[in-house]
Amino acid sequence: MSALPKETSATLVLQDLLYVCERSYNTVDQALSKIRGHVRAMVAPTGKVDSALLDEHQYAAHGLSWYTTYVSALGCMLDWAKRLEAEGKLGELECLILQAAYSEYLHQIFGGVPMSQGEYARLADFGIVVRERHLLQTPYTTLLREHGFTEKVKARMAELMKDGHFGALGLEDETLDMVRDQFRRFADEQVAPHCHDWHLKDQLIPMEVIDQMAEMGVFGLTVPEDFGGLGMGKTAMCVVTEELSRAYIGVGSLGTRSEIAAELIRLGGTEAQKEHYLPKIASGEILPTAVFTEPNTGSDLASLRTRAVKEGETYGVTGNKTWITHASRSDLMTLLVRTNPDEPGYKGLSMLLAEKPRGTEETPFPAEGMTGGEIKVLGYRGMKEYELSFDGFTVPTENLLGGEEGQGFKQLMATFESARIQTAARAVGVAQNALEEGMRYAQDRVQFGKPLYAFPRVHGKLAWMAVETMVARQLTYAAGRAKDSDRRCDIEAGMAKLLAARVAWSNADNALQIHGGNGYAEEYRISRILCDARILNIFEGAAEIQAHVIARGLLSR
Repeated sequence: MSALPKETSATLVLQDLLYVCERSYNTVDQALSKIRGHVRAMVAPTGKVDSALLDEHQYAAHGLSWYTTYVSALGCMLDWAKRLEAEGKLGELECLILQAAYSEYLHQIFGGVPMSQGEYARLADFGIVVRERHLLQTPYTTLLREHGFTEKVKARMAELMKDGHFGALGLEDETLDMVRDQFRRFADEQVAPHCHDWHLKDQLIPMEVIDQMAEMGVFGLTVPEDFGGLGMGKTAMCVVTEELSRAYIGVGSLGTRSEIAAELIRLGGTEAQKEHYLPKIASGEILPTAVFTEPNTGSDLASLRTRAVKEGETYGVTGNKTWITHASRSDLMTLLVRTNPDEPGYKGLSMLLAEKPRGTEETPFPAEGMTGGEIKVLGYRGMKEYELSFDGFTVPTENLLGGEEGQGFKQLMATFESARIQTAARAVGVAQNALEEGMRYAQDRVQFGKPLYAFPRVHGKLAWMAVETMVARQLTYAAGRAKDSDRRCDIEAGMAKLLAARVAWSNADNALQIHGGNGYAEEYRISRILCDARILNIFEGAAEIQAHVIARGLLSR
């Protein structure tokens, strides 16, 4: 192995780079095993995770989730580089992205992984003593940490990125490349020029755009062909979602509700329910919405109180829901209710396929027994958020998902992998959008006689944004491929969502900083992107909940 030539090149010799990264990955993967062992001793002293101890040692448990996410991300980046090398597509920029990702993440793994602003997971939190920490200081990790993301590397990346190229994606699939190109054209032509105005005016996404998306197959992307869908996999869903969200998160999120509803029905519905609803969801004839959250429950679905009482051939629904996206204009609610008040926790929950008339601007909720009001929000405005109240709202008993009460939570859990993968893809799209907005402004804005892009602390920010966007993307693709292989991937999906959401916010924040005072003005798109990015760390499982779920999964296997 040769050392990095400091004066003549920013990049390691290719064979050396892949070798050094692989050896470094093996080192941190072994260290992760030690970390997991220490955390298991804290929270599962008898071999089974103790919930009280898991809560008591949240910093260590959640830190394990973040460390595992980082190590997994480095593994995905190495796999990405190897795929590109096999195709002859591993160029200088891709090598720099790889070594920069390893350099910075190795620094953080050794010095402290940020779980949020002001919260860091450090090796000492796991009880890792100084002697054990030295295991991370091999010649390979040291080489990457010291030379992988230097000022010279950042400057060279800036030179290679200035034309808007941010690295090959490594999809290895011509069909997916074609799908990406198709949706990028649609997003650039039909969404990007208009979405900031929709945001400023707090308008719903125009139905003409939704109709075009339906014609392109967005809502039936993963619905089986037998039920009128395209029958594509979750990796394709990631590609489409990323491109749509790169233009506007609202458009990228339109498919989420259809994805959740279709997955619920495909996995848990009766044959009659599948035959009736799936083709209509796939075609866009039915626009669904997910109605799960309640004012006092949030992520604690076991405490859900909305009641559905069986009365002959119908269920009478009473209760309140909140943070319901696209509720007015939807036709079908996947409605989580408590059908058995005597069964505490999750066991008394059921899922109803509750149809309702589509609302209008004048009459947003025309259904009898149902009222609603809009929740004004900072961003993520294109579908609007609502509070809903049910009092005497009825649903036919034949619309009980699967035809059996008490299965609602189990049915919902079966969809979480797909939903979180899709949310990770949305976050990657937002991160890419922020990167491109920051790049455009940095090149156009002249200060002190030269473009902002010429200044190291500006192009250095953009270089890291490109690196970490690629990291989040490859982690998300890996989760999508795992799902397409019918492998359990709850942990992989959770990690992708956890990291991608943080990257979206970080990119948006840095891009706004590059804009300076202009970024704080509503007329600049980055102000919207910042507001849109912030929600990603909250919905589909807040970051803290996500880390908790990942930790429990890691320690229970």
